[in-house]
Amino acid sequence: MKSTFFNRMFLGVRIGELIVFIAFYLVFAIGYYVTLWVSRSGYTREQDPLWNVKGFIDSGGLDYSLKLLLTVIIWWFLFRVLKKVPMKKRLFLHLVLLPVFVIVWKQLYYSISDYLGFGHLGGSGQVWDIYIPGLFYILQFGIIHAYNYFRENQRKLLLEGELRQAALKSELSAIKAQLNPHFLYNVFNTINASVPPEQEKTRRLIAQLADLFRYQLQASRTDLVTLEQELDFVKKYLDLEKERFGDRLTIAIEVDANVLHEKVPPMLLQPLVENSVKHGLATLIEGGTITISIKKKEGKLWFCISDTGIGIDDKEAALTNGVGLSNTRLRLEKMYQTQLRLLDNSPKGLKIEFSI
Repeated sequence: MKSTFFNRMFLGVRIGELIVFIAFYLVFAIGYYVTLWVSRSGYTREQDPLWNVKGFIDSGGLDYSLKLLLTVIIWWFLFRVLKKVPMKKRLFLHLVLLPVFVIVWKQLYYSISDYLGFGHLGGSGQVWDIYIPGLFYILQFGIIHAYNYFRENQRKLLLEGELRQAALKSELSAIKAQLNPHFLYNVFNTINASVPPEQEKTRRLIAQLADLFRYQLQASRTDLVTLEQELDFVKKYLDLEKERFGDRLTIAIEVDANVLHEKVPPMLLQPLVENSVKHGLATLIEGGTITISIKKKEGKLWFCISDTGIGIDDKEAALTNGVGLSNTRLRLEKMYQTQLRLLDNSPKGLKIEFSI
């Protein structure tokens, strides 16, 4: 129960982490207040009680409350707004943010203290209200960056563990399935050789089907293939589907020639194309069109598989319950930390998009 509460998120931060962060400031504020109280006790016989609310606000509470406010703003800017910026550049930004933090804190602290009638350093003594906040800034953001690095490293280790486990399961599945593809591939070749030469179309279809099984067997043994190989496999699959649907199925492939050498996971596109055929077009008397578009921009490969079928109303359920879609979604999340998106096609049908 407790662990569940502390792991809940609030404004993108775990409640447990938020409590520790606030406690960090509270400890410093109380420590600073007690230090000043003890220091004053050596100079005067009449001393206020130790636990004095007004004295605490004057001698530490206001100081660290303002520091906390400014730290939250800077943290949000560095770790939320600029979270995709490389760490080296964000560390360099501290050269600007540190003096801004000190100057803004000093102005706010002095202005509020004067308004409330609290005391603050004056004259040359004000240098301590520059030096100490600067040290505190370095200390706290050093801790924050160290903790953030630790969390990111933990996430990477967890992801690597999940990928190793998934790879092991895939390897075991491939070992179990090896006999079946080998057997079927050999049987297809035997059947193909026994078909009379005059039935050339039948021989061609059997050969295409054998090629599909051969590619699946290859896919179980390698992590990546070229995009050209993957597209060749998808084309053969669609050719077989076109034999079944005839003129009801139209296929359009729009792929830049300069991306054919790029590496992609095998069997990445076929489940998505099969989803368009099976759930999008199969029930339509007039059939429809499947379009595969692949482009490279901004250092990424952008994929779009669209159809003019019946579409999907509950897209979230399709991503979760559909075998082909859910497996592809998980592969993309684990391997590339990217999302599979289902969108309505225009004028009708479904559009599947993702980038790697």
